[in-house]
Amino acid sequence: MITRKRLAAGVCGLLAALAVGLLPTPAAADAPDTKSSPKVELVLDVSGSMRSRDIDGQSRMAAAKQAFNEVLDAVPEEVQLGIRTLGADYPGQDRKLGCKDTRQLYPVGPLNRTEAKAAVATLNPTGWTPIGPALLGAADDLKDGDSTRRIVLITDGEDTCAPLDPCQIARDIAAKGIHLVIDTLGLLPDAKTRNQLSCIAEATGGTYTSVQHSDQLRKRVHQLVDRAAKPVVTPVATEGAQQCSSAPKLTAGLYSDREKFAEHRWYRVDVPPGQELRASVSIAADRAVNNDYGVLLRASTPQGREIVRGSEAGDGRTDVISSGLRYPTAPADKASGDTQPARTVCLQVSNSFSAPASVKTDPGLPVELSIDLVDGPDNAADTAFFGLGHGWWLLGALALAGLLSGLLWGWISRWRVAVWRTN
Repeated sequence: MITRKRLAAGVCGLLAALAVGLLPTPAAADAPDTKSSPKVELVLDVSGSMRSRDIDGQSRMAAAKQAFNEVLDAVPEEVQLGIRTLGADYPGQDRKLGCKDTRQLYPVGPLNRTEAKAAVATLNPTGWTPIGPALLGAADDLKDGDSTRRIVLITDGEDTCAPLDPCQIARDIAAKGIHLVIDTLGLLPDAKTRNQLSCIAEATGGTYTSVQHSDQLRKRVHQLVDRAAKPVVTPVATEGAQQCSSAPKLTAGLYSDREKFAEHRWYRVDVPPGQELRASVSIAADRAVNNDYGVLLRASTPQGREIVRGSEAGDGRTDVISSGLRYPTAPADKASGDTQPARTVCLQVSNSFSAPASVKTDPGLPVELSIDLVDGPDNAADTAFFGLGHGWWLLGALALAGLLSGLLWGWISRWRVAVWRTN
């Protein structure tokens, strides 16, 4: 993500102006604004394996309860918090029933610390580990509103309800465009659990943490709940088109989309005279992909003439690949007195990702597109203004530099040989 200070300042200024202009009356100010309050649901594994006594001399369940009690005491007032369990009620061996064992222990809303602690105190390690159904339930608990929403999943093992793949469920949740982030914490995880929890987190832009001690668990859960209370720029969901003529028109802001493997998607931006378009794109590999891949961000005219492009290649060492471009337009001709229209720029986002045959390609890969419009350069020395992005200016400059360097080196070499022969 490319941070844009001017965009952030403009957004903050707009919010401040709205806050002053729409200041509520004293009576209305007493009512809590639940619509914009950040929401967090803690999803706790209460399966039988949580009885193991290997975290600082106590059971995993006891460590989780202690962490929850301390976190509940420190939850910011503006955060609406809920608690969901998995494997807390069914102790039997019926797989069908065990994989339905998830329920909301405490509803998402203004926190009553005493009631929430009392609910957590009743938990005892019991059953299966239905992570997938628990994620679906938590997503449904947080479906309403447009505020920041996070799921914090705490478990000591991988899902036991295959073939329902929790990683695929996380991808499906992310593909809905509701901007729900899932953070995962693994208690003394083995390799399979670590891989599954990492996949779940990466699919939604969340984080994965391996926990070995009770204080680590407490600190990390507190950090994630506190992070939800901090304002962030939420991307606007959009859907690119297969050609520029039918592409959505974007303004300055942050956007999210999904792109299939090796797909091209188009968007449009109107750039006023004297403004500079700054665009960047990031595509995340939220599943196993082949090592060699790339991303292309290309700007062109509606007629198809390329203006400027940015590209980047990857070899599997990073989960996100990004590229960007800049395109300034000429200032308006003030002498003519005519109002000049904005110039339509077509943005093409392409990727060269591929995956093994066993990997599901649906939904597509997460795409984040940043658009910014700033004042263009005052002088005409800006290389993009002259068309350096077209490639011809750069090619000519490199050719001329190479020719001059070759002539200079040849002259120096001949002079040194002549001096050597004379001496």
